[in-house]
Amino acid sequence: MRHLKSGRKLGRTSAHRKALFRNMVTALIRRERIRTTLAKAKELRSHVEKTITLGKKGTLHAKRLARKVVIEKDAFLKLFGPLSERYAQRNGGYTRIIKIGNRLGDDAPMAFIELVDREGEAPAPKEKAGKKAAPKKDTAKKADKKAEAKPEKDKQAAKKTEIKKKPVEAKKEDKKKTDTKKAADTKKAAAKKAAPKNKKSGDKK
Repeated sequence: MRHLKSGRKLGRTSAHRKALFRNMVTALIRRERIRTTLAKAKELRSHVEKTITLGKKGTLHAKRLARKVVIEKDAFLKLFGPLSERYAQRNGGYTRIIKIGNRLGDDAPMAFIELVDREGEAPAPKEKAGKKAAPKKDTAKKADKKAEAKPEKDKQAAKKTEIKKKPVEAKKEDKKKTDTKKAADTKKAAAKKAAPKNKKSGDKK
């Protein structure tokens, strides 16, 4: 029975496990999104969120505690700089886990763990609403442009129909000419055939 023994061992010794999470916390703060197994991601979440809370406090004691977990200097400065400002109004819940299926080799469930409102992500809904309110003038301008463009399109369509009609009429005229030529040729051929027969009949008389 594992009473009062929280956390996953992940098949590692305590020293190996601490080193693992130090590296993963540092990588997540630096990159803001990493890919790992689902079990590690779930266990990592508590470590990262506690570290970000230390960054928000900003005291000397908090910096000393955070320095035990965050190894790299750039990640440490980011923790007490941009991240503390980004999550100043958020009380916890700094990370999200996204399941991405199982790994091909050993079929282990994999997941992305990422920081909420990370860099390169879509803006917040409030910003979107503000942006949507402004472009209404642009939509009106676009509608006017479309209305102006319609007569031009109608003219172009009429020209195309005229162009299409002309070849049809020309083809009809060509067919009529060819028919008359064929009729004339057939009459001439018939006349030529009839003429020698009459001559032969006259010679016999």
